Amino acid sequence: MSDHSLLEFDNIDKYYGDTHVLKEVSLEVDEQDVCVVIGPSGSGKSTLLRCANRLEEIQAGEIRLDGTALTHPDADINVLRQRIGMVFQSFNLFPHKTAIENVTLAPQKVKGIDDEIAYEEGMSILEDVGMGDHADAYPNQLSGGQQQRIAIARALAMDPRVMLFDEVTSALDPELVGEVLEVMRALAEEGMTMMVVTHEMGFARGVGDKIVLMADGKVVETGEPKAFFENPQTDRAKQFLSRML
Repeated sequence: MSDHSLLEFDNIDKYYGDTHVLKEVSLEVDEQDVCVVIGPSGSGKSTLLRCANRLEEIQAGEIRLDGTALTHPDADINVLRQRIGMVFQSFNLFPHKTAIENVTLAPQKVKGIDDEIAYEEGMSILEDVGMGDHADAYPNQLSGGQQQRIAIARALAMDPRVMLFDEVTSALDPELVGEVLEVMRALAEEGMTMMVVTHEMGFARGVGDKIVLMADGKVVETGEPKAFFENPQTDRAKQFLSRML
């Protein structure tokens, strides 16, 4: 665990029309930490992640990466998104490209990395996520768990400073969830800074460094996993855990 906050949310407000979906949210994700965000549906968890790489724009507050304001009008969104990898619930792979082509496309096109180097690095990342043997397969030839591991590899190929995971196992068959969580667990062990929205309480408890409970657009409680799960401090946390555990 590091004392240095890599990703900071400072009094974030987000509206959809008149609907106030994020209400003065403040949160810090320390370097090399796994911050797990949990809470009921509609609490603003996924919206918070999407604000972190400017897929959604905030109306008030500031988001900083390594001390640099991501939400400043002059911030280069394309550079920003190279530094913040994101994996979604839906895999969003290019169906007409193979696994390795999906992984190497952004390094080649966005970063201008040489094709041969991009291929070598891409293959190495595919091996890391257990998909090296499927490099030439197309998405429709792969299971949901395999496609999600390709999506993780694609995000990692940009060498991000932080990885955001938005309910990445919720669309998978139950027997495929474990293989994706295992990849995420390995990333955590390697020191990748991660912010994870999930309903997988076992992962939150076993891998998380910080648990953040959101409800009604607000951060209700934060804490280390053992303390949070064994001795929640707020009634809202007790209520949520009684339903989930």
